[in-house]
Amino acid sequence: MAGALSAKPRPEYPRPQFRRSDWLSLNGWWEFEQDPQDEGTAQGWHHGRPLAQRILVPYPVESRLSGIGDRMASDVVWYRRAVAIPPDFASRSRLRLHFGAVDYRADVWWNGQYLGHHEGGHTPFHLEVPASARRGAPGEAHELVLRAVDHRERAQPRGKQHWEPESEAIFYTRTTGIWQSVWLEPLADTYIDAVRCTPTLADGSVRFRLALGGAIRPDLVVEVSVWDPDGRPYGTIDIPADGRELDQTLTALGADVQPWSPEAPNLYAVRYRLQDGGRVVDEVESYLGFRHLEARGGQLFFNGQPYFLKMVLDQGYFPDGVLTAPSAEDLRRDVELTKALGFNGARKHQKLEDPQWLYWCDRLGLMAWGEAANAWAFTPHAVHRFTREWAEAVARDINHPALVAWVPINESWGVPDLACDPAQRAFVDALSALTKAWDPSRLVVSNDGWEHTGGDLATVHDYEGNPETLRNRYARLDSVLAFRPSGRALYVPGVPHRGEPVLVTEMGGLSLKPATPRDAGDWGYTTLDSAADLLARYRAQVEALAASPLVQGFCYTQLTDVEQEVNGLLTDRREPKVPVSAVWQANQLGR
Repeated sequence: MAGALSAKPRPEYPRPQFRRSDWLSLNGWWEFEQDPQDEGTAQGWHHGRPLAQRILVPYPVESRLSGIGDRMASDVVWYRRAVAIPPDFASRSRLRLHFGAVDYRADVWWNGQYLGHHEGGHTPFHLEVPASARRGAPGEAHELVLRAVDHRERAQPRGKQHWEPESEAIFYTRTTGIWQSVWLEPLADTYIDAVRCTPTLADGSVRFRLALGGAIRPDLVVEVSVWDPDGRPYGTIDIPADGRELDQTLTALGADVQPWSPEAPNLYAVRYRLQDGGRVVDEVESYLGFRHLEARGGQLFFNGQPYFLKMVLDQGYFPDGVLTAPSAEDLRRDVELTKALGFNGARKHQKLEDPQWLYWCDRLGLMAWGEAANAWAFTPHAVHRFTREWAEAVARDINHPALVAWVPINESWGVPDLACDPAQRAFVDALSALTKAWDPSRLVVSNDGWEHTGGDLATVHDYEGNPETLRNRYARLDSVLAFRPSGRALYVPGVPHRGEPVLVTEMGGLSLKPATPRDAGDWGYTTLDSAADLLARYRAQVEALAASPLVQGFCYTQLTDVEQEVNGLLTDRREPKVPVSAVWQANQLGR
């Protein structure tokens, strides 16, 4: 097998909101091989067979950082590496193998023993490594093998990943196989499996719902401790483990709560300790924030005050890593640049981003909208696939205070006949209702851009280049409701506008005239001659929307260029096209 790893990319702990101290990163060099004929399983590639190439995990095979950079990789690929289990791990009752994301289906073997599979290209999963599969002398190398299958299917949730070999228009290089971190974690016989915390700003209380795994005994207790942003004890509760699902509320004095906001991102530290007869058997570090976004009477209220959302569309592509950021610092830099440009929020578009991005949104103060990667065809199988993956996405990110809204569907993608097909209408209605059932604390957009079936917001995608036309269109509700972006009505037939706040959640799309003939394939929604013209047009569009008595916020397309789509305020290398301070000043017009 491959020798010692020569690099350890993405070394940070992958789940910043659910942190354990004992873990082992499996990022680095793995053996790799493409399987265009899908013959590896029949030929026994899952045990004892060396693979022909090397790949740097967690970067996808299409990326330059992976060491391969094959943008036309086969639909089936294999990974293999040796794992030496640390001695202190070997003495623990359980060993859990984590994958941040593998696109699209993954099958996993350990020492030739099949551990299981996962389907869903954007969501995490874990598998238990049984004791029978990890027997051996201390320090002995174990074999870990993963097979990934990523067919170019339109009915598969894929977001902006093109099903054709080459990028074009709004579709970009696809991502195959492992594209987020891989790690091992030892666990005790009983452990904290999952946590959901729901802070309530009005009274300063926090509801904790915990799921325990393993053997449940009557003397188990979970101690939950909370510290305020100044490091002072906020409160502690002991929750007896009378079952696998625990539910208890920590009450505190509401007047003492320091709310979270983009202007003051106050976070409370949380520690969960599972104790067995007074002995700590599992410990998890986390944090929470108190905030409240509400849609009421055609307005948005944040922490009880009227609030104007100034967002930017962020597609999360990187020229060297494709969907994978080269480092956690790159994700932090994107958040810092977004705030420096004067935005208070970001709509992460058609991608469930690396949890490190949400962590920096929480820490630095940037509202986030969580959006699914949609499929491009409607079939019963697509419904099943998407619903399962969306449930996993909501569960992964539900505790992040920066996340304020969910967007399961964008622009009727995957439901092209939504206006006339009862099955597609039922699917979108069900997604909105399920999302609210899973998380009633956040806003839900039924179908961002047009053809709303309900939801909390009336969102419009409007790439009108003339600021005066924007000003006139959003001066009155009747002209807004009469607008048909891309020829689609804002609401499906039979569904009226019920006073939902109006937001223009895609607008702008301004690009610069290509400098050389080789740039002729680049495009934007509106092309301008100079940086000064772009800035003046941006300022005029923001001013027009801010003047509306109806519009409660906007989302500019977009933060960075992505391959051939060059609408970014920044290049794909995060270089500003116009002065950052000038964009910040323009955004101050947005109330």
